[in-house]
Amino acid sequence: MHLKFKRMSYSDKQTQILTSAERLFSSRGYDGTSVRDIADEAGVNIAMISYYFGSKEKLMEALFAERTNNIKFRIESLLQDDSTTPIQKIQIIVDDYITKVIDKQNFFKIMVCEQVINKTPAIINLIYDLKKKNAEEINKLIKYGQEKGVFKKNIDVLLLLNTIIGNITQMMISIDYYREFHELQAIPNDQFYEQIKQKLSEHIKVLIKVLLTNEA
Repeated sequence: MHLKFKRMSYSDKQTQILTSAERLFSSRGYDGTSVRDIADEAGVNIAMISYYFGSKEKLMEALFAERTNNIKFRIESLLQDDSTTPIQKIQIIVDDYITKVIDKQNFFKIMVCEQVINKTPAIINLIYDLKKKNAEEINKLIKYGQEKGVFKKNIDVLLLLNTIIGNITQMMISIDYYREFHELQAIPNDQFYEQIKQKLSEHIKVLIKVLLTNEA
């Protein structure tokens, strides 16, 4: 049975703990971070973490709930929006995801590292549930486009998502190399990441147009 999590409202102190845990999990890994490490980083005592979250595992669940947006409501809104085409709806989701990954890089590192290490069943279950939920919601957009006669039939939604996420993931894990290769070291970070967002967006939109539609 997979773990479920829900988004909650947190106090400033709880948010401070979550942010500290995120920094440590991304740099040391989940197994390499203790509750005491998190308490020291957040400037609180261990008892406070136990009081607010119960355990390190529950703290990770809370972090997932806080850092992952509910795609369901986003897609429901897009499906009701007659001003955008089926391909534009997919493109909007792509841009949302690119922005989320770049703006929440510490959480993204946790997601990538824990899947590679594959040592913590609780985290793998959280990631599995997140992937399953997102695939089900994206499939609604695909079916919508097919019903409109815009998208091809027999689209493999998981392969499509792997193409989108794989491109973004590879960019982020090799971003220093990309910056050096294109000699962009002198550009301020905020400008650099805006450029990355644009490059990824343009590249992936070309791919999904080819994969989803009959247009060359």
